[in-house]
Amino acid sequence: QVQLVESGGGSVQSGGSLRLSCAVSGYLSSSYCMGWFRQAPGKGREGVAGIESDGSTTYVDSVKGRFTISQDKAKNTVYLQMNSLKPEDTAMYHCAATPYGGPWFYSPDAYPTQNTFWGQGTQVTVSS
Repeated sequence: QVQLVESGGGSVQSGGSLRLSCAVSGYLSSSYCMGWFRQAPGKGREGVAGIESDGSTTYVDSVKGRFTISQDKAKNTVYLQMNSLKPEDTAMYHCAATPYGGPWFYSPDAYPTQNTFWGQGTQVTVSS
């Protein structure tokens, strides 16, 4: 059974940094894509960063230049380095693993849910 467990969230002041981790247990094909999503209270889920099996990355415009997604396949862990944090980055951050590739990142609800795995999330709070 595949499980994703996020860690590294917390409370920081505006301009600060955090590094989120997503540890994957269980078997995932090497072709899987990984993504970070966030959801703020009263708002919909938003794709933040994604990384495909070939290492190519994608980011939502609001985090480009501030966030970096990476993965350590030997450790089965995906990271999200978040720098220059802003109050609008405050949200619950979830990682996800999917076989559907890059387009899934922009419209996860348009794809079947089977074989896509989500973590429980880690809270990030940025104060001004």
